[in-house]
Amino acid sequence: MHSQHFIRSIFVPFALSATAAWAQQAATPAATSDMGRIEITSGRDNDTQQRRESTASKIVIGREEIERQGDSNLGEILKRMPGITLGGAPGRGGGIRMRGLSQGYTQILLDGQRVPPGFSVESLTPEMIERVEIYRAPTAETGAQAIAGTINIITREGRKGMPTELKVGSSFQGGYASPTASLVKYHDAEKWTANYTLSVNRYAVPDHSETHIERGGITRDRSSNSHYDRQGMNATARLQLKGEPGEALTLMPFIAYSQGSTPGSMWASQTNSQPTTAATQIDNHFMVARLNGQWKRKLSSDSTMEWKFNVGGWDSHSQSNQYSLNPSLLPSINEDSRMQDRSVNLGGKYTNVLGGGHQWVSGSEVERVRRTQTILGTYDFGTSSLNANSDLQASTTRYAIYSQDEWQLTPHWATHLGARYESLTTEGATSTSDVTNRSSVFTPLLHAMWRPNPDSRDQVRMSLTKSFKTPSMPSFLARRTYSKDPSSPSSPDTIGNPNLKPEVATGLDVAVERYLPQGGVLSASAFHRRVQNLIRNVTSPDGSGYLSRPENISEAVTEGIELEAKFRMDQWIDDAPNIDLRNNVSFYRSRVLSIMGPDNRLDQQPSMTANLGADYRLKIVPLTIGGNVNYNPGYSTRLSAEQLTVVSQKRVMDLYGLWRVDGSTAWRLTLSNLDPHNYNTGSIYNGNGVLENSNTQNRSWTNVQILLEKKL
Repeated sequence: MHSQHFIRSIFVPFALSATAAWAQQAATPAATSDMGRIEITSGRDNDTQQRRESTASKIVIGREEIERQGDSNLGEILKRMPGITLGGAPGRGGGIRMRGLSQGYTQILLDGQRVPPGFSVESLTPEMIERVEIYRAPTAETGAQAIAGTINIITREGRKGMPTELKVGSSFQGGYASPTASLVKYHDAEKWTANYTLSVNRYAVPDHSETHIERGGITRDRSSNSHYDRQGMNATARLQLKGEPGEALTLMPFIAYSQGSTPGSMWASQTNSQPTTAATQIDNHFMVARLNGQWKRKLSSDSTMEWKFNVGGWDSHSQSNQYSLNPSLLPSINEDSRMQDRSVNLGGKYTNVLGGGHQWVSGSEVERVRRTQTILGTYDFGTSSLNANSDLQASTTRYAIYSQDEWQLTPHWATHLGARYESLTTEGATSTSDVTNRSSVFTPLLHAMWRPNPDSRDQVRMSLTKSFKTPSMPSFLARRTYSKDPSSPSSPDTIGNPNLKPEVATGLDVAVERYLPQGGVLSASAFHRRVQNLIRNVTSPDGSGYLSRPENISEAVTEGIELEAKFRMDQWIDDAPNIDLRNNVSFYRSRVLSIMGPDNRLDQQPSMTANLGADYRLKIVPLTIGGNVNYNPGYSTRLSAEQLTVVSQKRVMDLYGLWRVDGSTAWRLTLSNLDPHNYNTGSIYNGNGVLENSNTQNRSWTNVQILLEKKL
């Protein structure tokens, strides 16, 4: 009942405000203008115009929106967008997901190029980002490995006269301070421009979890306390050299380094056993260095050639130690893991503007990724011990060719027709043999946009596409990894599957949009995806324990509706306060066809997501205040006939205040995850003569951040 009341409290104001705004704009003559509101023209209007003119459905987040709430990472910015959710506990970040689907269904690009496996976009700070483009359906140029959609992150761009930006401050969470500082600087000369962003930070946060397990009349409880402390540095730059007219070379390096430690302790008890404790310590180092580049040259008045490259890699080293007084309850573990990843990506694109409103784009790409991993592990379970040392050497090679034609058929109709072919080969070694897995996918793509009146602000988008998701390298090749608890249905050992096939989806998207005169937008979109060769981790008995292995199990169907309303209140209420409203609500449904319902949904997909946001700039003082409420209801997922997982609701409230001292100085206070709630997950396994019920409770904290923002 509480969940239903909260849903009504979000959806009803959203529906009423959106309907009233739509009706008010429909009733207002198109010729009416208000010269007193010219100040609204801003970067946000340019972002809205980019979104409006794109034949393929997309959302553009520009600098104004990125800076609005003073977020500390990219995920916090994206979580307020329609249909985007974050994995993990509230206020703690996590994998970025679109349309409620798990993380691997969303394609992530950096400056238009594929992010290599293992690269975490969480290492990007908002100061490094110029804009973010969110594509709801795949295109031939951006790539079809995007069943849920594509997120393209554009790194910071400079402009003539841009001042140096300095931000210094700290956040506080659970009694720990996380200071941060960033600098953005721009240079320009006759033949070149350059800008760079440097960010240094310390991130410290506590962690507390409690787990309760019941199996075969035996009850087991465990609690864990630790705190994560990481120091890091991120740097990105953009250097552009200009040659002949229409010719430019752009280099975009990116470097990130971090080192952290997680000391902690654990306590465990079990029926008919004495409680025990264990000391834990995790130390990790991570470094990534990449260089993106593109060379663009005009071949003629109507044709252009563009070459792109992306080269770099990352290294990680992690040491994990757990010293237990009773290894039969809490195993003693000593594990040393080293991983190295190197990749190179080359691509070329030819663009030709043809007569009759055609723009033809064709290109090709090749990517090579090589990964090595070494794990040295010793595990003591009391009654048994295990030395599990493994080496992994694997590589993937990807080829792609594509072609697309953007055609302005009439003033009312525009189409975007394309096709893409990709081939992927993964090679490596498992514990039993060498493995080679080859797959290829052909993806035709069709987008269309219809404007009932070419001069109106209303339009309808339609897309019929084919997209896919390739299994990750560890899904193919991962050797057996042993659970840090005694192997059970809720904590099984894991292993890869070299025989996996790509998941392939046929999709239909329809969206109706109205762009308001002063930069707002009202939209309603619906989608449908039918996924073949669905991959899911299947847990089954294995000797005295349990083993989880990815398998192609079935087909699945998912569909949803996403509603969005962004506008100023005075656009539909005369003399209303100057309040910007940002509301969206999405509803999802999915079914895995080989699993009986109820709750046979796709992994990690809630039934809905909702955001309520508002910003208000006071007139009597130089203060802007605002906030956002993000809500995802709890849900259950039937993974198989034997296993059910449960996830609790997430409700996150954020507030901010921005005080402008003068034109170059401002103070910002941000309160994230106000009224924090515990994040609970659980699983029930009932099969093969075993009934196990496991529940874990994770605590979350409010994060308070204060920043000084200075333009020099």
